[in-house]
Amino acid sequence: MKREKFSSRLGFVLISAGCAIGLGNVWRFPYITGQYGGAAFVIIYLIFLAILGLPIMTMEFSVGRASQKSAAKSFEVLEPAGTKWHWTKLIPLIGNYMLMMYYTTVGGWTLAYFWKMASGSMAHMDTAQVGNAFSELLADPAQQVGWMLAVTVIGFLICSRGLKGGVERISKYMMGLLFIILIVLVIHSFFLDGAKEGLSFYLIPDFKTALENYSLGEILFAALGQSFFTLSLGIGALAIFGSYIDKQHSLVSESLNVVILDTTVAFLSGLVIFPACFTYNVDAGSGPSLIFVTLPQTFSEMAGGRLWGALFFMFLAFAALTTVIAVFENIIAFAMDFGWPRKKAVLVNIIAIMILSLPCALGFNVLSGFQPFGAGSTVQDLEDFILSNTLLPLGSLLYLLFCTSRYAWGWDNYYKEVNSGKGLKLPKWTKGYLTYILPLIIIFILIQGFIEKLGFPANYLLPALCLIYPLYLLVQARIVYRKSRGQR
Repeated sequence: MKREKFSSRLGFVLISAGCAIGLGNVWRFPYITGQYGGAAFVIIYLIFLAILGLPIMTMEFSVGRASQKSAAKSFEVLEPAGTKWHWTKLIPLIGNYMLMMYYTTVGGWTLAYFWKMASGSMAHMDTAQVGNAFSELLADPAQQVGWMLAVTVIGFLICSRGLKGGVERISKYMMGLLFIILIVLVIHSFFLDGAKEGLSFYLIPDFKTALENYSLGEILFAALGQSFFTLSLGIGALAIFGSYIDKQHSLVSESLNVVILDTTVAFLSGLVIFPACFTYNVDAGSGPSLIFVTLPQTFSEMAGGRLWGALFFMFLAFAALTTVIAVFENIIAFAMDFGWPRKKAVLVNIIAIMILSLPCALGFNVLSGFQPFGAGSTVQDLEDFILSNTLLPLGSLLYLLFCTSRYAWGWDNYYKEVNSGKGLKLPKWTKGYLTYILPLIIIFILIQGFIEKLGFPANYLLPALCLIYPLYLLVQARIVYRKSRGQR
């Protein structure tokens, strides 16, 4: 079966960015930016994005482009004979399905709120009624399942039309409209009464206040975690798009373009949210409820709130749908790499995703008694923990080892692939950093994620690193020793 290709470089960049851009860009980045020191946090975050997120993204793209396969087959194509690296594909296979098991439900919320705002059904609600609307949505199994099914059908319908005619074409329109709507919302926010205070809070560094509430280590880890999870690295969601592009441009340049677009959306979202929060005396740190409870309350009080609310949730729906479409394309590619035609892959997977998404959609009502992490937790919390705290860091670590280890695809092959084409090149001196330092950072994130979620004492982290990292260095040293003996 001939490999499909993007019709343009722009299509590749926009779809890859669309895969990374999601709800985390809209509420989490602005929230933790203000919480941990404003502009000072942004600087730290960008540094971590460059030294952590960017290299791993180049590895996913490199493995995809070199193999011309999705993550379901790429390791088998590139691994040395007799090795077992193909077992790594289990993480991308599970990870992409796991992401869609709850992201389709969350995407459904954005469609529901767009409809509520555009139809005017929330226009005459008072503050208490607007606040209760989200709880009522979660408690209604029919609405939850209905909106989840709508997102699933829309996503697979677009993917069924092929890479160029469906995924690339529609994603270009969606990403274009996303940025237009976002710019309009930013301009509108600048004219709100609380714009000056909101922008000062968001953009002016305030280390003193941040350090009064959090230690420097907590601030650094928050920036580290955001830079890692914002791009959804480690489950091969981006690798598939590497297989759809040619070698005209280096993958460092391509990855940098995606990172810049992802960060731009996150940053601009803060310019929309904080002026509104300060204008209407809203707590900017109210987490997920900021989007579906607090901001709708501000729209109900705002002049022209129906229009601005509809535009905001249209923007949010596009952000969610671009991610859904990109991951659905990845899932379809898994099946196609095993010989299935696109139509069969779509039909089977649309049914599979609908069924697999039911536990999350029903987890807030019918299955609300299942509370895996204690009172108030849901099926969604469990699925997000499996993905975000386990599969993403573990998958990233395996991609990293696959591209640097002599007993895998290896540094030489990765270095050649990532630098093929015009544009920025990966310096040779990064080999030591990618081989010895970056794995330590990812192991740190993996362990810290378990400590935070499961409530282990934080002082377990250092002993765990002291046990795991020397073992990793020992393996690397043994590889170097064997290589040196083989060259004699």
